[in-house]
Parts: sequence; C-alpha cells; structure tokens
Amino acid sequence: MNDIIRPSLKVQLGKIKFKNPVITCSGTFSHGEEHMVFYDIGKLGAVTTKSYSLLPMKGNPPPRICETASGVLNSIGLQNDGIDSFIYRHLPWMKGAGASIILSIFGRTTEEFKKIALRILDIKSEILAVELNLSCPNLEQGGKAFCAVPEEVKRVVDSVVSMLDIPVIVKLSPDFETIDRSAELARQSGAEAISIINTVVGMAVDIDTAKPLLGNVTGGLSGPAVKPIALARVYQLCQQDILPVIAMGGVFGYRDLLEFLIVGARAVGIGTANFVQYDIGERILNDLTAYLREKKIDDVNKIIGRLKVEKKQA
Repeated sequence: MNDIIRPSLKVQLGKIKFKNPVITCSGTFSHGEEHMVFYDIGKLGAVTTKSYSLLPMKGNPPPRICETASGVLNSIGLQNDGIDSFIYRHLPWMKGAGASIILSIFGRTTEEFKKIALRILDIKSEILAVELNLSCPNLEQGGKAFCAVPEEVKRVVDSVVSMLDIPVIVKLSPDFETIDRSAELARQSGAEAISIINTVVGMAVDIDTAKPLLGNVTGGLSGPAVKPIALARVYQLCQQDILPVIAMGGVFGYRDLLEFLIVGARAVGIGTANFVQYDIGERILNDLTAYLREKKIDDVNKIIGRLKVEKKQA
C-alpha cells in the first residue's frame, strides 16, 4: 500500500488560480531566460515580469546596486524596453517556456496606465493577471507615489479594471501608512489581490569619498533585512481580510515562505534570492512539498492563516 502523501499545492486568490504558491517578484527574474538554464520555470506558480511602461525608459544613472548588511540596495529606475517589446518579443518566449505570467505595468499618469491597458487587450488570454506597480511617481500629484494617495489608487484601478476583464493585482509600498486605505479602495474598484511589500527606502555612503553608493542617492532595500517588516505588513493586511495577499520580502528558503503562508498570505514571491541561488524557485518548491509530506499535510491551504496568537487577558 502506497501511503506517500502527494500534497495539493493549488492556491486561489479571488479569480486567480495558481498551480502552487511559489512565484517570482517583478524585476528580479527578467522573463526567466537565464533561470531556464537551471530549472523549468513552468513549474512555478507564476513568473512576474519586470514592470513595463508605455514607452522604453533608460532608468537611473549608475551605480544602481550595492550590497548592505543582509540586503541589497537598488536604484534601477524602472528601466524597461516598453510594453510593445514585451508583447512582441518576450511574451512568445515565456509562453513557449510554459510560464504562467503576471504582467507588471506602471504609468506616470492615470492616462498612461489606461493606454498600456489598451495594448494588453489583445494578449489578455495569454496572461494570468496584470500587476499594477503603484509605487512609481505620479506626475499628476507632484511626483508622489500613487500608493501614497489612496484616492489615486482607486482612480488607476478603476480605469484598468474597466478596460480589462482579467484579474488585476495591486502592488503597494510599505513606506506609507495609507496602505490599509489603499487596499480597501483597490478592493472597491475590483482588484483581485494585493502584492506587498515593495522595497523599503534606504541609502548607503562611501566613507572614503563621502559620496552615496547609489547614483540616485537613495534606493530600495530588499533581501533578508526586510523580512520582519514584510511579515508584519502582510499579517496586518491579512488580519483585516480586505483582499487576498501575495507576500514578498526577504524570502531565501522554504521556511521563509512558510512564515508568510502561516500569517495568511496565499502566494509568496521570491526576489533578491534569485540573484544568489539561480535555482531557488525550484528548491523552495521541492522543499515545501517535502515539508508537507513530512508533516502529513495533504493540502497547502491547511497552512494558510494558521498563526496562533494568544489573546491578552482583560
């Protein structure tokens, strides 16, 4: 008699169905070409593309990346070759590789988001969902990030959802205390899920030259250093049960992924770790399966939201 448990890894976030909860974060995996050398990216729950704008962007001046204690600072500046390049060049390759695709997009105005959404209409059947990167600067609000102003989140989500009948994910930043309100307005506007956290603002200085180590002075901190921040934000949103959450921030192994699932996330993104262990996606997926078998858990959903918090006595 074969008593080996073959756990189900399928998860669902609103209308979005993933074969497993292991996905990649935008900007850390390109389209999977380099990683395909090391493992089959089609095994992943989803691959999130870099964030695409309407037209190509050069990004910030170098240097763009520097290491810090338990983390990495980056100031890429959303460099990309434009949405048309994704549609005609990268999308066919990703489909051929068997990847489940989350297309990340950003605009500098609400109108720009709408124009990108219009370009997506012809390919909507080929992607799982669209992620709106709302940590980018909003030119209509003096350069403030979209997610710093909840009403702007609503405007963008309203615009895109009204044009696309495919799931929309809203990516928010942990740098603003408006995250709860932004998530609620995103839900009201028809978003299917929230992805958090984006990088945390930070900087580093060369003490010999007295110059910043990034060409743009400040950048986004990622890696293990931000995991406690990410975990707290994910827990906060999951407790409010506004929308299903895709968690990310400092995931370097299956135990990190499990922490995010336990506090309530339904899928978990791998970011900086992709630069350190090229096959980390497959490793985490295999280790997650092995853990579930060892614990005799037949469905990964039985882990989600299992956090035990003792209630304080009155």
